[in-house]
Amino acid sequence: MKFTDQLAAAQRANDSLLCVGLDPEPGKFPAPWKGDASRIYDFCAAIVDATKDLAIAFKPQIAYFAANRAEDQLERLMAHIKRVAPGVPVILDAKRGDIGATAEQYAREAFERYQADAVTLSPFMGFDSLEPWLRYSDRGLILLCRTSNPGGSDLQAQKLADGTPLYEHIARLASTTWNTSGQLGLVVGATFPGEIARVRELAPTLPLLIPGIGAQGGDAQATVQAGWRPDAPVMVSSSRAVLYASAGSDFASAARAVALQTRAALNAARSSCAHGEKEAAGPR
Repeated sequence: MKFTDQLAAAQRANDSLLCVGLDPEPGKFPAPWKGDASRIYDFCAAIVDATKDLAIAFKPQIAYFAANRAEDQLERLMAHIKRVAPGVPVILDAKRGDIGATAEQYAREAFERYQADAVTLSPFMGFDSLEPWLRYSDRGLILLCRTSNPGGSDLQAQKLADGTPLYEHIARLASTTWNTSGQLGLVVGATFPGEIARVRELAPTLPLLIPGIGAQGGDAQATVQAGWRPDAPVMVSSSRAVLYASAGSDFASAARAVALQTRAALNAARSSCAHGEKEAAGPR
């Protein structure tokens, strides 16, 4: 099953637009695990178990594992997700960007070692930096386009000679000439709903991964209104708000409660958008 088909199936099965980010910081773990990097797998697996029926996707961020020498725990976690939530795709948040043989090795790492269903990539070295990844024809490649951090404007909002902002140029390429086999998606930040809408206009059917709600302050209603379409999946990512909902032994149940609330807010926004589209269409 292709990544886009997995997303559609997970959205239906779990009635969800929520992507649960897995960014483990041992210093924030509950006692007695606090500060113990050997418990990264245990912590993340408990979050997965508590939210596996609420998520459209899981998104482990590789840096949090690598910095703690926990790559083996990431492998175990990926296998655990495949076992307990086989219908929920896993996006490896790696933001890789290189060419040639190096890109081939990064692709092997993500798709063979970790068995990720999709990966985040930087597109700024051009199409040939994507080609080694495209050889894995059932996997998704989610390209940085308009990120949620303030400094993203330093490059992404800069205008080309024809007046087009760089992020719009990336969106056009990803939805046309680069998307040779239907594998591409885009990262757009929830902190820029107007620009999400513009990306959606330029890339009407591509999956959008939208970080920035929850701890980063993005608004669920504005985010979904800008990016969701009936035939265009969105994955609205929340990490810290879910992971660290409680510092106590109830951390998993607290994470589930926040995930339930977030899913409900996203679904309410989706219902509002769908109702608005029906009203705009008028009687048939």
